[in-house]
Order: sequence, then structure tokens, then C-alpha cells
Amino acid sequence: MDPAIHKQHAHHLLDQLDRGQLAAVVRLLEVMADPVARAIANAPIDDEPVTEEEEQALNEARTWLQHNEPIPHEQVLAELGFAQEEIESTRAPV
Repeated sequence: MDPAIHKQHAHHLLDQLDRGQLAAVVRLLEVMADPVARAIANAPIDDEPVTEEEEQALNEARTWLQHNEPIPHEQVLAELGFAQEEIESTRAPV
């Protein structure tokens, strides 16, 4: 099919969406058009074996979580001197 016909059909479909659906489709298109997101999606699966040191660190983390409450992401950022808004503002404009 001709790309121009695809675009015309896409415009016709977009015109039929409500505000929430349109926002979701726009976000999907942003991700699809983002070269970094595309590279990550197409990256090969990490098939390196977990080292003994990594396995030990994972077990320690699991044990810690059995006896402690998880630390919220926002608290970790605050302790590092950041705010979630700062992190989000560093994303490339769309």
C-alpha cells in the first residue's frame, strides 16, 4: 500500500478517537519514533550468566526486603538531591 494512503487512513482513524484514546496513540507514536526506544526494543536479550557475586547481591537484597519496607523511588531521589520532575524534565522534547 502507498505510504500516502496509509497516512490518509491513519488521519481518518485519528479523527474518530476521543481525547484519551488520542493521547494514548500519540504516546505510542512518540515511543515508536524514538530511536533510543526503538534500539532498546530491538536489543538482544542479555544472555550472560549471573555471576556468583551478582547472585549473592540479589539474595542479600531479597533478604533485606523480607525484613524491611521498600524505599519509595521519590525518597531515593530526594536523598540523592533530585526530584521526579527534574528527572522527567531531562527527557528529550517530543
